[in-house]
Amino acid sequence: MIGFQILERKRTVSLHTVEQFKSVPVAIVSDTMSRMFSASPDLRPMHNGHPMVGPALTVKTRPGDNLMIHKAIQMAQAGDVIVVDGGGDLTNALIGEIMTSFAASKKIAGMVINGSVRDAGFLRTQDFGVFAAGVTHRGPYKDGPGEINVPIALGGMVIEPGDLVMGDDDGVLCVPYDQTDWVYKAAIEKQTQETEILKKIHAKAYHPTWIDEVLAQKLKS
Repeated sequence: MIGFQILERKRTVSLHTVEQFKSVPVAIVSDTMSRMFSASPDLRPMHNGHPMVGPALTVKTRPGDNLMIHKAIQMAQAGDVIVVDGGGDLTNALIGEIMTSFAASKKIAGMVINGSVRDAGFLRTQDFGVFAAGVTHRGPYKDGPGEINVPIALGGMVIEPGDLVMGDDDGVLCVPYDQTDWVYKAAIEKQTQETEILKKIHAKAYHPTWIDEVLAQKLKS
């Protein structure tokens, strides 16, 4: 029934893929994806900034209600990232210390909440990844409706169940399931290039000639 669907994932990124992406910053991956795909910049880390990577277990819920988030935590496997579309409403917190503590005890990798959280002081001290759009002391309702493992969108970024979700101090990003191989290869190449630039900067040997080249082309037009 629409509004109370609880589905199983049909596919999910592999543990090997997850481990690969743990070594790459979100910003690097974002650059390789043409800088066009990201969750809303409102989704900020509420924890201590520890990087988060894992396959998406998606939840769509009505604003202010966390019934299906409780069910998702119950269903989630170790390493999963629970991604919740709460409509971006900030009136009621969807998770807090109790739910995140339970999720962390199950070795879930983290939670992304397009909505509010509470117990912010506790969350700030934790490695457990929590990204959210706001903070409020007002608690949630537990009536539904909601759906689990359906496609959702956060700030225009579509997330399918089993896609790769990653987050760090710069925000949250989804890499589609069937795009992870080439995105990882491109990200590693770019990370290597940037590492070389930083080495030159520290050695006072960095000379970015491209700036004047671009300006020269602009002045010609």
